[in-house]
Amino acid sequence: MLQFRRDLDLAEHLDKLGFDEFWCGEHHSSGWEMIASPEMFLAAAGERTKRIKLGTGVVSLPYHHPFNVAQRMVQLDHMTGGRAIFGSGPGALSSDAHALGIDPMVQRDRQDEAIGIIKRLLAGERVTAQSEWFTLRDAALQILPLQEEMPFAVASQISPSGMTLAGKHGIGVISIGSMSTEGLTALPTQWSFAEDAAKKYGKTVNRKDWRVVLSWHIAETREKAREEAGKGLMRHHNEYIVGTLQRPGAKPFKSIDEALDKTASGPGSAATIGTPDDLVKTIKGVIDMSGGLGTIVGFAHDWANIENTFRSWDMVARYVVPEINGYIDGLRRSQKHVIENRESFERAGQAVMAKIMENERAAAALAVTRTNRFAVSGSNAPNLEKSEAKKA
Repeated sequence: MLQFRRDLDLAEHLDKLGFDEFWCGEHHSSGWEMIASPEMFLAAAGERTKRIKLGTGVVSLPYHHPFNVAQRMVQLDHMTGGRAIFGSGPGALSSDAHALGIDPMVQRDRQDEAIGIIKRLLAGERVTAQSEWFTLRDAALQILPLQEEMPFAVASQISPSGMTLAGKHGIGVISIGSMSTEGLTALPTQWSFAEDAAKKYGKTVNRKDWRVVLSWHIAETREKAREEAGKGLMRHHNEYIVGTLQRPGAKPFKSIDEALDKTASGPGSAATIGTPDDLVKTIKGVIDMSGGLGTIVGFAHDWANIENTFRSWDMVARYVVPEINGYIDGLRRSQKHVIENRESFERAGQAVMAKIMENERAAAALAVTRTNRFAVSGSNAPNLEKSEAKKA
């Protein structure tokens, strides 16, 4: 109960900080990821937020009748005021598919089939379809999404399947494989799979609809960030990635320093644990490496405690987002212009000085003035030293 409420607190916090999107996925086993219904969770988050978009990251389509998925997404869109994003996947945990008696060999084909049906339903079509795992007879949604066109995205790891599916249906992508070194190095070739599939099926894809997931924890110094996140990072890797999921090739870390050094230090690192400047450098590198993308999504991993986690997201909003999105470029250009063209503005100071000299008492007071430290920030403050030099 407390965990669900804390996750909702995080969604509310991110909304206040001005982040654009919040995603949560679907898991039914493993003991670590506990949201079973992203639509239900996001509906609750929608009541506590105002503007942030809410994405299912992801609904595992082979686990559900596609009509029910379409119906739930429509309801979510209305309940959140048109903020829903529909993200789907084949199902990430083999233990989930096993519990439902689903052969892993059919999961990606079922996702493909379901996306096609859901797109037709959300477009207002009446659909009749017979599949080996679902049936539709004259099925149509009685309510359509609030949005004119709800955004779609499919999960992509390292294989071409997710990107190919996005190209086939002309929809967006959320790359989750980028949280590993292998996934990051695969980014330069990934988008070509989507473009090739789109061309084959007569669709179009746009890099603006490509989301890439990264892991980070930010603090005022690298040392502080490592201290806050190290223990949780080691536990997450050793107990979940290695001990629970038993990911091939993954080995447990022997110390916190090893966990930090191998995960977040050096070229090709899968995470950033450091300062806002470190994260800016990482994100710019990923954008350049990928050839261009639309959105960076931060993975909420709980490596640090909740107070330091909230502080990390606060620092990302304050220092990283403005830098990456160019929000302060105009301020810098304006400052540079004023510095480089100071002589053009001297007449304003001369005007102030003229008014001072028109008043005998003000002129007398000027004679004992020895400082330019005015309690004003305007650039029209007179240069008293220059004025005194002229009088002499």
